[in-house]
Amino acid sequence: MEHTFDVVVAGLGAMGSAAAYHLARRGAKVLGLEARTIAHDQGSSHGESRIIRQAYFEHPAYVPLVQRAYRLWEELEAECAQNLLTITGGLAIGTPHSALVTGCLASARTHGLAHELLDVAEMKRRFPQFSLAPDEVAFYESKVGYLRPEDCIRQHLGGAARRRADLRFEEPILSWTASESGEGVTVVTANQTYRAKSLVLCAGPWTREIWTSEIWTSEIAPVLTVPLTVVRRVMFWLRPAAQSAAFDQKVFPIFLWEPEQGPFFYGIPRIDPTGEPKAAIHWGAEAEGDLCTPSTIDRAIHPRDEAAIRSALASRIPAMNGDIARAATCMYTMTPDAHFVIDAHPRYPQVVIAAGFSGHGFKFSPAVGEILSDLALTRNTSSDIALFSASRSRGS
Repeated sequence: MEHTFDVVVAGLGAMGSAAAYHLARRGAKVLGLEARTIAHDQGSSHGESRIIRQAYFEHPAYVPLVQRAYRLWEELEAECAQNLLTITGGLAIGTPHSALVTGCLASARTHGLAHELLDVAEMKRRFPQFSLAPDEVAFYESKVGYLRPEDCIRQHLGGAARRRADLRFEEPILSWTASESGEGVTVVTANQTYRAKSLVLCAGPWTREIWTSEIWTSEIAPVLTVPLTVVRRVMFWLRPAAQSAAFDQKVFPIFLWEPEQGPFFYGIPRIDPTGEPKAAIHWGAEAEGDLCTPSTIDRAIHPRDEAAIRSALASRIPAMNGDIARAATCMYTMTPDAHFVIDAHPRYPQVVIAAGFSGHGFKFSPAVGEILSDLALTRNTSSDIALFSASRSRGS
């Protein structure tokens, strides 16, 4: 069979744009298909900023992957001559026995990462914006920063297009079939039928809808022993109640905070001189309606949403707890253990799946794109992705 493309990439958000870029960089003939517009605001990769951090509390196995991502972001910046990653330093705050602090320490010790552990007095001296409880500490890492997600996606897509990737927007996939021989796929859209050697599926929060659709179930559902759920999240930009300069990125680090009581939340300094700092609930405090799909997500901002972030900030960063300048919804596609799914289909090795990035995946996208390129072109990768098996146990 004559193949029109080497690889079709389905979904051109964070992971799909990176996959298209790395495939095209290797000389593959790439077709990218996206159901929506470029860097749209209806999924998981929008909202001005995403955190990148090295001492990964979720598992030490992520550290080599994020270190590779730092290098690849720097390469992309050099290629496009645009700032995509800004280093601010970052804090992980909690009690000494919290999962956040102990996890950061475990990753730092395993991989020899430079860090400091700050007590209440040292935090008050260096970062007076924060008001820690007497039993809390802060893990500080100087290499933490933020990425500009919309620009990152555009630059990955721009780099792919410059290498002659064929990128098509507002063209959703209707169905696909794969050869039993392990070679070749057919992809059908409303516009055309395409043939390729491999298919990379990066549907983000739409993955769950695809897996439960009548068209896709027979092909995909048997692969996924790790169930996916989609959770609504709200990001807030706040006008500081006082001392607005105290939230400039030169003096106010990115933070993650895991209180003993209350939800895990995070914040990012204002990234532009006239902008506002950002804060959001990472997990916990789910309310009725937060479990959703891309079709049913409630995009309205409700009093309960504002109450949750205000409760988190009120006694901990009181000066940040000013008027709401703006807010936006996004979606987390969660696995039970909050680890990703990056794997080849066990029946069709020419079909590669990336899903379930659980609210902490964006920073990894160039490294994930490189892995997806490996799997699509060679059916193998030198990166350790055992943690991300699609057929692992269901988790906790």
